[in-house]
Amino acid sequence: MSMHFREIAIQAAADGAISAEEILSLRQAGWADGKMDPEEAEALFSANEHLVDPSPEWSDFFVEALTEFIVNTVHPKGYVDEIMAEELVARIDRDGRVATMTELELLVKVLEKATSTPASLKAYALRQIEEAVISGEGPTRNGQLDPGGVNGTECALLRRMIFAAGGDRPASVSKAEAEMLFRIKDATLYDNNADEWEKLFVQGVANFLLGFGGHEPLDKQRAVELEAFMNAEGAGIGAFLGRMLRSEVDDNVGSAFGSLLDLGTHGSELEAEVEEAAQLTDAEELWLLDHVDADEELDPLEKALLQFIAEETGENPLI
Repeated sequence: MSMHFREIAIQAAADGAISAEEILSLRQAGWADGKMDPEEAEALFSANEHLVDPSPEWSDFFVEALTEFIVNTVHPKGYVDEIMAEELVARIDRDGRVATMTELELLVKVLEKATSTPASLKAYALRQIEEAVISGEGPTRNGQLDPGGVNGTECALLRRMIFAAGGDRPASVSKAEAEMLFRIKDATLYDNNADEWEKLFVQGVANFLLGFGGHEPLDKQRAVELEAFMNAEGAGIGAFLGRMLRSEVDDNVGSAFGSLLDLGTHGSELEAEVEEAAQLTDAEELWLLDHVDADEELDPLEKALLQFIAEETGENPLI
């Protein structure tokens, strides 16, 4: 870490403030060698903890710099491993909670940018929102006790996290996430919720029941092999595509490329899988019935969910 970077970070922590000019200097000093090292990352965390009123410029820099560090430090790039996830949680956790919106935004950005993250990291991030909603306090409440349902900030963060690429069911809602949506719904049923909450609840639960998750991302070992292929001398992806464009694509080339990326099903097979996923199974119907019937009341959000499912499938799931 450069002395200039260290001096600025220490001064920011001591003053409890940092100027736009100092943030620009941190950008220049921190990425002078094209990457950020662990000491620089630690300095940013320390400075952020001491800032009294972080500016939008600081929050943007903090999130951008540390997301890049967390997501692309461990090889292959884009794969956040258990160790990195545990270190991140340990660094921002305050008695089971995230203290600031800047740190919460960092969690969300990591989930969005990474190809894969441990399930524990996404579960931790989602728990922050659920606990803020239930308790009425937390980073999404601007430090104030505000019991009043799900606010717009929480809706936006929940949507981003649930559909983030680096989760346990990328771009789709998992069973655990659907159950979390039901818990939040039950806890805030008669509160003053944001207008977008009902839509998020209906779309989220319906996605779990009817959505097609597609193919999981390559596992870490396969990604290492693919990265090695891309970086090999004379076999980089640019050269590879260039050779394809200069040559006639025959069956052998096509099959080799498909084998390399493990593309799997053809279009017609994929379409059939999507159609099959869009119908409730017996297990899914039982799961839905259990959650709708849990409080022996069919509330407005559950009615909206059932209507949506009926329109999508052409049948009433509870008949």
